[in-house]
Amino acid sequence: MKEIVHKKLNELQATAICGNDISSSCLYVSALTILYAGQYAWISLLIVAVVLFLFRKIYGEVVGAIPLNGGAYNVLLNTSTKRLASLAATLTVLSYMATAVISASEGMHYLHGIFEGLNVTIATVVVLVLFTGLAILGIGESAFVAVIIFLTHIGTLSLLVLASIWFVLTHGLETFHINWHTPIAYESIKTALFLGFSAAMLGISGFESSANFVEEQEQGVFPKTLRNMWGIVSFFNPIIAILLISVIPLTEVGENKESLLAHLGQTTGGAWLAWLISIDAVMVLCGAVLTSFVGVSGLLNRMTLDRILPNYFLKTNKRGAHYRIVISFLILCISVLFATSGHLESLAGVYTFSFLAVMALFGIGNLLLKYKRRKLPRPERARGIAVVAAVSFVIAAFLGNMELNINSFYTFLKYMIPALVFIGIMLNRVILIRLLIEALEYFYQPLRKMVIISNRYLQNLSTEINSQEFVFFTKGDDITILNKVLQYVEDNETTKKLKIVQVINDTVNNDALRKDLEVLDRAYDGIDIEYIEIQGVFGPEIIDELSQKWKIPKNFMFIGSPGNKFSYRVSDLGGVRLIM
Repeated sequence: MKEIVHKKLNELQATAICGNDISSSCLYVSALTILYAGQYAWISLLIVAVVLFLFRKIYGEVVGAIPLNGGAYNVLLNTSTKRLASLAATLTVLSYMATAVISASEGMHYLHGIFEGLNVTIATVVVLVLFTGLAILGIGESAFVAVIIFLTHIGTLSLLVLASIWFVLTHGLETFHINWHTPIAYESIKTALFLGFSAAMLGISGFESSANFVEEQEQGVFPKTLRNMWGIVSFFNPIIAILLISVIPLTEVGENKESLLAHLGQTTGGAWLAWLISIDAVMVLCGAVLTSFVGVSGLLNRMTLDRILPNYFLKTNKRGAHYRIVISFLILCISVLFATSGHLESLAGVYTFSFLAVMALFGIGNLLLKYKRRKLPRPERARGIAVVAAVSFVIAAFLGNMELNINSFYTFLKYMIPALVFIGIMLNRVILIRLLIEALEYFYQPLRKMVIISNRYLQNLSTEINSQEFVFFTKGDDITILNKVLQYVEDNETTKKLKIVQVINDTVNNDALRKDLEVLDRAYDGIDIEYIEIQGVFGPEIIDELSQKWKIPKNFMFIGSPGNKFSYRVSDLGGVRLIM
């Protein structure tokens, strides 16, 4: 059978898959940064560009030394413990989950602005399902769609920048001067820059995605994806922030924060540009959903190969896609969407803190790699001081976001703790299975003794009941009466032993009766029939004598009555009771 060779991603395809996520930040990060840093937002965004430049070499060194899927999980797995690596993986999955749900929902909110009759929740589910199908088709098809979205988005942003520059050139810098002299909302410029930087760090979400599917990329493509992503956010985010404060009064930013770039397009180019930006927003936010599916597929596949997750997830289709991982991720995303009832503000905290934690852990993994695996060859090296500085910036952003919204941090913990409990169970499942076996053994031993004793008692009781005998006195009844007796015993009594007794004298001939009983004995295999002949006179005395001899209660003795076809049960020595 011919082996299927899966084509790897080139520079444009790989950049598009992860670039859709990071470039989608241009739609919201400028507005978010201006809300906190005001007219100094572009400075905060430039600081973010510097931090991202430091992380270029950090990621390049790690992935160059260990070119495997998994990102932060991969480096920590090779430099620390599997538990710490699993923490990074859990945070990464949470980040992807939040990114997928928020991006799909926000994209549909933009579309709802164009088509007001659209149900946002249902449309969000449809987007998630569509990109699940695309991910199942394989990374090649995913890359094709991602490239189209990416090029359209870059083209739209470029058009917006050109339109805004033309607007400034034709209308002057009056708005910029007004905004520049507007008092800042916080007590000092340093505080404004710090909070603006903390919010702006969300604009680099997606930078870590390329490391999670590096094995699907062609040789030498990975560092180019880092360079391209850095170039995109380093140019567009600061320049858009400058153009915003040059065109839009700061007082209008808060009113239009949900679609600030569309408002900028409306102001600088007219309705057609605002409409184009809204359509582009829908596309690129959906592209960020695709990034999440591709990234989580590579990460969870790696975790499964490392036996953290069950081998169930290793199954692939003919196109090499891990469809069980993709479908499981879809179920997780949809469940979160309905658990939040479509109000995704709570997920923003999960997205924020999980992403920043992953970035910090990756930097820590780089330091551990320098210390523990220094002999590993690598194409480039990040200076230790640069790594420490980059991690410090990320930690500062983490703390800054806690200050901005502490409730979001608590929401992040609500999602993270159950996820860590699940991963902890998977990591220690062998120990837990052994404990469960011991617990079952502990409770089983006394139960086993009780079962054995109870079984023995019940067996003896059953044997005793079944061994109880019935006695039927006959005077030569025909086979019809005997058959009725046997039917009664079979249908109504628990015992299956029957003595048929005939009190005879010398003139009685029982040959016909014996033959009838032989036929009945074969017909009723479940009843043990014993025929007994006794010399004497039938009456209460002989009944009393036989009941004492055989130790059979008189209630278990019957009298045959061939005349009227009935039998009678003995109730005492002086009378009988009708039973048939």
